Amino acid sequence: MSTAYHDARNHSATVRQNEYSRILTAAVVNAHFRQLLLSNPGMAISSGYGGEMFHLPKEEKKRVSSIRASSLEDFASQLTQGAEISRSGMACMSAD
Repeated sequence: MSTAYHDARNHSATVRQNEYSRILTAAVVNAHFRQLLLSNPGMAISSGYGGEMFHLPKEEKKRVSSIRASSLEDFASQLTQGAEISRSGMACMSAD
């Protein structure tokens, strides 16, 4: 695997993790955003929070939009679990 590819993949994972942190932080500090995230995550992600937009790749927005959770803890668990699956899938693809 080339160093440039590896660096780009690491950068992408870091950006994704930063966006997850921003989403979860907004949900922790604002009950309205939290309720929207739990009831309609796609709309919450598209709407942003506090004038700031969330920047996730299209496929990641689709995955996050499909999360169904009754609590923020459950949402966060599914969010990070899906990220782990995505990362391990990428690792398998790069090993081929």
